[in-house]
Amino acid sequence: MIIEKLRSAVVHLLLVEDEEELALPLQVALTREGHRVDLAHDGEAAQALFTAHSYDLLVLDWMLPGLSGLELCQRLRWGGARLPILILTARDRVDDRVQGLDAGADDYLVKPFELKELLARVRALARRPQERNSPSERLGYADLVLDLTGKLAFRQGQPIELSAKEFQLLHYFCQHQGEVVSHEAIYNHLWPTEQAPNSNVVAAQVKLLRRKVDRDFDPPLIHTVYGLGYRFGA
Repeated sequence: MIIEKLRSAVVHLLLVEDEEELALPLQVALTREGHRVDLAHDGEAAQALFTAHSYDLLVLDWMLPGLSGLELCQRLRWGGARLPILILTARDRVDDRVQGLDAGADDYLVKPFELKELLARVRALARRPQERNSPSERLGYADLVLDLTGKLAFRQGQPIELSAKEFQLLHYFCQHQGEVVSHEAIYNHLWPTEQAPNSNVVAAQVKLLRRKVDRDFDPPLIHTVYGLGYRFGA
């Protein structure tokens, strides 16, 4: 009876695996266990899903095209993610395992592996009392993550120190991704009940934010739309 109860524990799981011949069977097997399984084939797609949804557990391949699984794991941990992470990899040296665990993984499974072992490790990790990422507390775009509770920002896993107004402006940009926002809209959002120091304050605030968010990273996210305002997006 205890075993049956453990098997019935349902988690919302993000599976990140670029090899379709492995990814699809794993997705089917995990779904048959009763879990909700979202699938991504690369790191960027996985990060976008993670930002948009609330997951209980992440099963992550180390070697992915573009953004590697190890880099994604580091970014998520830097961004405050506390959900269990299981890394899958063909790397079997002790140093590799240490590197994966140091990056923030909770467990490490070497390929090739038996399906029943993977399912058992998922059940074990799902039983751990850890916090899920909440979309109401996290917001992001591309490689940028905002922790709305802690008022923290991260880009490519690196923390960015922002003033209260800078964080408020970046949050506003993230809420209007791809849209052109005018100087007036920004002004009214940042100073809704008070008069700003001067007429150039919006441009100055955007300039300060750009230095921190875009100067040392690629691609730039804050774009000037001359005569209209600004657009946030890669």
